[in-house]
Amino acid sequence: MPENFSPSTALPKPQAAISPEDPVLFEIRGLSKWFGSIQALQDIDLDVRPGEVLGLLGDNGAGKSTLIKIISGIHQPTKGTIRTDGREVHISSPQVAHSLGVETVFQDLALIPNLPVVPNFFIGREKTWGFIGSFPKILRERSMEADVRETLKKLDIHIPSLRLTIDRLSGGQRQAVAIARAIRWKAKLVILDEPTAALSVPEQRKVLELARQLASQGVAVIYITHNILDVMAVTDRLVILHRGRKAAEVETKDTNEHEIVSLIMGKGMR
Repeated sequence: MPENFSPSTALPKPQAAISPEDPVLFEIRGLSKWFGSIQALQDIDLDVRPGEVLGLLGDNGAGKSTLIKIISGIHQPTKGTIRTDGREVHISSPQVAHSLGVETVFQDLALIPNLPVVPNFFIGREKTWGFIGSFPKILRERSMEADVRETLKKLDIHIPSLRLTIDRLSGGQRQAVAIARAIRWKAKLVILDEPTAALSVPEQRKVLELARQLASQGVAVIYITHNILDVMAVTDRLVILHRGRKAAEVETKDTNEHEIVSLIMGKGMR
């Protein structure tokens, strides 16, 4: 990474810090997960608030993937509760997660390489003019394209042509498309899993800007990364997992790179 790249000073931060008194979007209490005899998570408490970027950190095997897969409806918790809008919910599938406003951008992005941008936005949710039996009658292609253009414009994302297939876009453009797709479906919570991995420096910066932009629009963001510069640049608050437990929860402004690394390693747990 170039020595003059300093994302922590280059990106806009919120005008006011998120407060514990602010409304909670998702409230997680006592969440545990067993896979046979292996306990992946133990008694995790976590609040996620609108308009913040929450960094979820931990070494490999710390439980990050298990936690986000539970929130995304891929895994079911062994015990514990998840509440949203003041009511307990059971996120039994990704479809239920979507209905609650949870959109997850995994590392593989879940984009179809040989399809253009617009169809990738609407996979399984295509706009149509009615049905013949259980089959879509006619795709509303112009409406879908206009919809995508508006979403990309809203997020200041520039794609050379919506007719390009995904495999002809750069890594950063693909990541931006995946994030924009999540916003198109009115996400309340966007989970970003290692979003800057393998991207060039300019593309990394754009992804960090997108994360901050989502927060500025009142969307909650869970940002998972091993990149400490990303952490310091974009997050408001950090939750650090170690061997399935919550090792620490701290506001980013109250910590530093050295302490974060120590907490990830299980030293000085708060």
